[in-house]
Amino acid sequence: MDFRYLGNSGLQISEITYGNWLTHGSQVENDVATQCVRAALDNGITSFDTADVYANGKAETVLGEALKGERRESLEVFTKVFWPVGPDPKGKNDTGLSRKHILEGIDGSLRRLQMDYVDLYQAHRYDSFTPLEETMQAFADVVRSGKALYIGVSEWTAEQIRAGHALAKELGVSLVSSQPQYSMLWRVIEDEVVPTCVELGLGQIVWSPIAQGVLTGKYKPGEALPEGSRATDTNGGADMIKRWMTDDVLSRVQQLAPIAGDLGLSMAQLAVAWVLQNSNVSAALVGASRPEQVVDNVKAAGVTIPADALTAIDDALGDSVTRDPEVVARSTPRRRAV
Repeated sequence: MDFRYLGNSGLQISEITYGNWLTHGSQVENDVATQCVRAALDNGITSFDTADVYANGKAETVLGEALKGERRESLEVFTKVFWPVGPDPKGKNDTGLSRKHILEGIDGSLRRLQMDYVDLYQAHRYDSFTPLEETMQAFADVVRSGKALYIGVSEWTAEQIRAGHALAKELGVSLVSSQPQYSMLWRVIEDEVVPTCVELGLGQIVWSPIAQGVLTGKYKPGEALPEGSRATDTNGGADMIKRWMTDDVLSRVQQLAPIAGDLGLSMAQLAVAWVLQNSNVSAALVGASRPEQVVDNVKAAGVTIPADALTAIDDALGDSVTRDPEVVARSTPRRRAV
């Protein structure tokens, strides 16, 4: 396993980071989830990403149980706050980045993870309704309390990142990371977010590097969806993947198979290695529903894709690639009416 610094911070993380979004606590049984975590550890992964909202808190619980007994100082654990969590989350302050929600959120996450602190605490989305000053002050207080070591953001625009970074600097805390979606098919961050983060010293921890499984090549144009795949998952997976489930996109993805083969890689490994070619990417998040998937994904660590192969990938995918930064701005969540 190779390691990279998270932005300009002194924190090193495994460039393949294990994420448990749609699996732990929902799609797979807890014992299988634990086996996946053990496989990650056995293959050199030390960084683990989760969020309080994943499986309504269960994902944090499963991850905490799976990591119990490991030397805490040898792990890097990340979680996030924004969405409602709990058995009946109907309170007016159960969503967003208010001081109340952030401070209650970190306590809930640490309780479920059975840990005293997380290495990185992230704003899961941008909150347009809470003053950014209030949000950043609350994050600063979380860091000063010792409950988190660094702070990060997820799916913030370049402008939002710049404003948050300025406030964090004033408050004397380290905003070190951005967690956006990024893959061969989804390159929204390249024009604005990446240059801004390079300037400010933030690193990217990118999610969905294999485009929800599309870049594995398992979805074939004109064929029925594989049973039990993410495209058939009604708990959120199908909604995320549907933008790419067209014959045109799937046909273009199939053209990546010989490129991967020439490099001695699986298509999934090629996809993960591709995002890691971006020097601003500190880690690629990979999930798994089976331990063998973890073993396959870690083989992308340390891979260098030659320039001619990168060009061939661009030629194969053509105009199926999404690049418009306004896509992120338009997806900023709106609060429930009060």
